[in-house]
Amino acid sequence: MFTITTYTVELVRDPFKILTGQRYEFIIDIEVEEDDELYSESGLYIRAIYNVTEETSALMKYELYEKTTELYLDFDLEDDEVAVVEAFCKEHYSEGNE
Repeated sequence: MFTITTYTVELVRDPFKILTGQRYEFIIDIEVEEDDELYSESGLYIRAIYNVTEETSALMKYELYEKTTELYLDFDLEDDEVAVVEAFCKEHYSEGNE
């Protein structure tokens, strides 16, 4: 499991109205314990895309990156970790409108 340390959220602009709903991009810095397979001395962050429509909201995509190298890590989060990211996005997406 990981701990969320800091984050940013931004509304993804869609000037051509191609996308359904509103999409938000999150950059979520996480702290992982050393014995976790995700651990990196460089630090990690999650780039998440969260979609909100009138009827639903959902995590569309997430990617893991090393902080200092910006290297994409081809790892999948555990189901409970994905649920944490989705709940976090649901709680904070409105901050992207400010």
